[in-house]
Parts: sequence; C-alpha cells; structure tokens
Amino acid sequence: MEEIMKLAANYGFPMVVAGYLLVRLEPLIRDLEKSITLLTMVVAKQSNIDVAQVQQIIEGGRERYP
Repeated sequence: MEEIMKLAANYGFPMVVAGYLLVRLEPLIRDLEKSITLLTMVVAKQSNIDVAQVQQIIEGGRERYP
C-alpha cells in the first residue's frame, strides 16, 4: 500500500489509476475479443459465408492491432 502511495505522489493520481485499470481490465478485454471472434464465425457460418475467408480477415486484423 505504501508503494502505491509513493507512485501516486511521484506520478500523479490519474496516471496511477489509469495503470491500475489497465492491468485489471486487460484480461476482460482479451475475453471479449475472443467472444466477438467466435460470434463472428457463428454468424458467418449461419449466413453461408466462407468461414475460412472470415478467419483470414480476422487474422489480418490482429496483425494490424497487436
């Protein structure tokens, strides 16, 4: 707790809060990304769209946003 207080004093409260939230929310964001990808694949399959083509588009999108 003392270490967090030192960080807040040195770097400012907003920066410490932003860092804390980033660390806490990153796993949730990754899970949401997986869910969205899965739902995209399901919708593509139900719409008779080539699933391999959709997966290639998804994989291409990940390269742009690592």
